[in-house]
Amino acid sequence: MKVLVTGGLGFIGSHTVVELQNEGFEVVIIDNLSNSSEKVMDGIVAITGKKPIFEKMDLRDKADVVDFFKRHSDITGVIHFAASKAVGESVENPLLYYENNINTLVYVLQQLQEKAEANFIFSSSCTVYGEAEKMPITEDAPVQVAMSPYGNTKQIGEEIITETCKVSSINAILLRYFNPIGAHPSAEIGELPIGVPQNLVPFITQTGIGMRAQLSVYGNDYPTPDGTCIRDYIHVVDLAKAHVVALQRLLNKKNVDKVETFNLGTGTGSSVLEVIQAFEKVSGKPLPYRIVDRREGDIISAYANTDKANNILGWKAQSTLEDGLASAWKWEQKIRS
Repeated sequence: MKVLVTGGLGFIGSHTVVELQNEGFEVVIIDNLSNSSEKVMDGIVAITGKKPIFEKMDLRDKADVVDFFKRHSDITGVIHFAASKAVGESVENPLLYYENNINTLVYVLQQLQEKAEANFIFSSSCTVYGEAEKMPITEDAPVQVAMSPYGNTKQIGEEIITETCKVSSINAILLRYFNPIGAHPSAEIGELPIGVPQNLVPFITQTGIGMRAQLSVYGNDYPTPDGTCIRDYIHVVDLAKAHVVALQRLLNKKNVDKVETFNLGTGTGSSVLEVIQAFEKVSGKPLPYRIVDRREGDIISAYANTDKANNILGWKAQSTLEDGLASAWKWEQKIRS
């Protein structure tokens, strides 16, 4: 079975390509390399022994999207990662985010609705819940007004998919991620942030390796046990495997509704200081950090209720926070060596 993975050379995309190939799928990757590198392909091949089909393409070019689906008419499923994802950048340049995250989604769905049958997995985010009222967060928690254009594109994307599935042959699963971390245990692929990392763990590993002088911890006066923000950190390999399980659910027609939604997390919240301490444990070295002012738009706490994914999807995160940090550290050491 042939599966299209958009953004398939990115962090989560590349790990998902590995898991798909390990399960015997034929994979086609579309990526414009705006936030990734073609060298990632070498890592995928090193792990799986197979080279996926790769087309460098910008999905904002509708004619190219139409042409692609004509040439690959036998695609049975699409996993859609391709999107811009930096919250701060989205505030500074909202139109880029609406064009890149919404137009591209529309163009892909337009081609899928021409098919007699189509299966679509959407890379969504727990940002749709905003500052949730109750922890842990269930899929029934209300979708809040978005805190950023990035978050808004995920909400709008979910709405577009839901409305399209009502009137087409497309079946979809929306996967709302919490905080992906780590790297493949082989250290052949991992996170490759361009410029200053936006996420905590790559900033930690870059500080640990000496690229950054120290880590900034944004606020220690939140109403949490140690005053720092709490998040649910999920190993990227666990996350990648969930996409394969979700796709198989649709292909095997096990879905109960045309559109299903699942939280992907561990169900455990960890504070920023706990993450730092866990890194110090796995790396065996102290991490320099300083407390600075709170950052605009940061929510206090977000961690998942994973019962629905565990019981209905039949998926459960296997790795611990320390596993994720150890793999991220191994990857950091490899790429800097």
